[in-house]
Amino acid sequence: DEGVVELGRVDIVVANAGILNTGWSWEMSDEQWREVIDVNLTGVWHTAKAAIPTMISQGQGGSIILTSSVAGLYGQPFTVSYTAAKHGVVGIATCMANELAEYNIRVNSIHPTGVETDMAHEPDLEAMVASKAETLGPVFMNSLPVRLMEPEDVSSVVAFLASDDAKTMTGSQVRVDCGKLN
Repeated sequence: DEGVVELGRVDIVVANAGILNTGWSWEMSDEQWREVIDVNLTGVWHTAKAAIPTMISQGQGGSIILTSSVAGLYGQPFTVSYTAAKHGVVGIATCMANELAEYNIRVNSIHPTGVETDMAHEPDLEAMVASKAETLGPVFMNSLPVRLMEPEDVSSVVAFLASDDAKTMTGSQVRVDCGKLN
């Protein structure tokens, strides 16, 4: 409400939440699970939920972009809560895309591979991948010779999805993955 008062309207919503904890699925504590689910999944839902009524009442359509991850498209090892949450973001996006289409509100998810942020340098994850390099290391490799993307590599795709150039896209799962899933 404060944003609408200050800026006049809501046309674009970007829900970009992400925290990570790592370890074996069966060793993760309930608290670790809840923390990641609360931020990465429930926080995304709260963001969209807060903006949608205003977007509908404006009657002008709009674009909602939800940040998932390549982990939302495959079973990324050592990150069960993160992977589950990011799969859930896909469900939120596709459900809302169907629900909001009649209002000309587009909802898409983006799926980046590793991005040069603090989260990409999680020491526990790096250690686990290194310890299983022969068997699971390739799961973390990109096809393109890029170890980590820059944040701008993702934000340019977000800008496209928010633009009129993407006016016919809704419910799409846009991979920004350097070929990781090829």
